[in-house]
Amino acid sequence: MPIIEFENVEYTYNAGMEGETKALSGVSFSIEEGSFVALVGHNGSGKSTIAKLMNGLILPDKGRVTVDGMDTADKKRIFDIRKTVGVVFQNPDNQMIATIIEDDVAFGPENLGLPPAEIRERVDWALGSVGMADHKRGTPFRLSGGQKQRIAIAGVLALRPRVMVLDESTAMLDPKGRDEVMRVVMQLNRDHKMTVVMITHFMEEAAEADRIIVMRSGEALLDGGKEVFNRTSEIRSAGLELPLPSRIADGLRRSGMALPDGILTDSQLAEALCRLK
Repeated sequence: MPIIEFENVEYTYNAGMEGETKALSGVSFSIEEGSFVALVGHNGSGKSTIAKLMNGLILPDKGRVTVDGMDTADKKRIFDIRKTVGVVFQNPDNQMIATIIEDDVAFGPENLGLPPAEIRERVDWALGSVGMADHKRGTPFRLSGGQKQRIAIAGVLALRPRVMVLDESTAMLDPKGRDEVMRVVMQLNRDHKMTVVMITHFMEEAAEADRIIVMRSGEALLDGGKEVFNRTSEIRSAGLELPLPSRIADGLRRSGMALPDGILTDSQLAEALCRLK
């Protein structure tokens, strides 16, 4: 059974009021447990609305969202739903409430009423998973953007969710910070079999996922594996571009270089160029 299901979901902001905005129009998809899904789209495409729907922060106007078989509209199950689906948002500073890193990560488990020994174990595991164990007694406000976001991820990890949703979590970071977060996310999916839903407009990040859902104007335009990147005209109609390595490879092909199709990442481009020697 899929871990998350959207069935003909519609959502409108300020419904029935002046300036109402239709965010989603009949969106349907399911996400299998253990998968790594990238949800991409231009601003206003509905992707962040999907993130909020995934753990019941908002409820659909029409249709149904279920998490591990639990309807997000069922108020009796909302606590279980939010333990199952953890969300990391764009600005890490908005997600930190303590002045000491390990206290910040412990905040969630403490609110679950867990025994101190289990809280200690969870905090150490979460910080170790994001490579920040050596910083546990430091303050988060002296960290780089990438390090702060890794702490925010650790705070969600300490709740032991089965699904990690990252809503534009790298948007405010520099390239180094984005790389740090992506390494952590990919390791969680690969080594801990955690379901990852990465909501992003960076197509280079989407290229690392097993499945890509392209949103346009509140609808799922494309949904598939890496072959989605072959649908160039539709991707551009969604206000997106191919990953930079793909665009470089296309330019080199036009100049006469015999590069293969399907180049999406820096390493694939470098390998293809080396083979030309």
